[in-house]
Amino acid sequence: MLENLKLLNDSWLRWGAASKEDAKICVMGVPFDNAVSLNKGAAKGPETMRSLSVDMSDATEDDIVIKEGLIYDIGDIPVDLDWERYFKTVAEEAYELMKTGNFCLFLGGDHSVTIPLHQAFGKYQKEKKENAKIGIVHFDAHYDLCNEYDGHKWSHACTEARSLENVISGEDLFFVGVRVAEKSELELIAKNPGITSVKAKDVHNNGVEPVFQMLKDKFHSYDAVYLTIDIDVLDPAFAPGTGTPQPGGLTSMQLIQLFQMMLEELPIKAMDIVEVAPDLDVNHITSWAALRLILDLFGHFSK
Repeated sequence: MLENLKLLNDSWLRWGAASKEDAKICVMGVPFDNAVSLNKGAAKGPETMRSLSVDMSDATEDDIVIKEGLIYDIGDIPVDLDWERYFKTVAEEAYELMKTGNFCLFLGGDHSVTIPLHQAFGKYQKEKKENAKIGIVHFDAHYDLCNEYDGHKWSHACTEARSLENVISGEDLFFVGVRVAEKSELELIAKNPGITSVKAKDVHNNGVEPVFQMLKDKFHSYDAVYLTIDIDVLDPAFAPGTGTPQPGGLTSMQLIQLFQMMLEELPIKAMDIVEVAPDLDVNHITSWAALRLILDLFGHFSK
């Protein structure tokens, strides 16, 4: 129902496929930021990333030329004032995209939009294989493990608390880049010792290779992994345009290298990039950081 949105015509759809079935990557935007706890603005992330994508290069840093017919973008899920109904629609539309069997890329929006995306991913993978082993890798400055925040269970601070209810267990969850926490989150982690967390300082101190090895050791036997990237995993020097920036984050190159390694060797089947807030940005630095990851994703599927 969303295929005819005109804003897509001049974006990365120069690499567009004629149908979802013909593509290798399906894209969907979720321009919702009503669940933030500090600064709004992430609702404009999908539109801005698409508009800037007209200036994306034709090839990656490794000289991989992006193939034609690679992408099918269904546009944005129009925001509904009924929060529960909106998240239900997001989950339904994401599930339909996943049923194509293509890699799915979702553009947020604040991190609460990952709640219905996780639900759709879990539903699809478990229908595909009854005892599917599903993992989640969560790049973020925050754990997002609060049971409730600002009086709501669907806050962007509650993303993985919801996933632990009926999508995955603690041993299937891996955090990278965290550098702050709420007391309640630490209590939840203590009750779920299988949760793995690599702090941002660990990435700085040890380098990306040991971190990737931990990811590989944990998820190499999984059927499917969902990757969620909150752009605030980056240090604010590299991503100022986000609602809850935290000093001491990853560098752009650390994130890029980890992302490239994961695409090569882990069973990642879907991902999102969230919390890009253009109105809080400087010269679109943050949007371009997200687009760099997207270009590497396109390059991976163009080999």
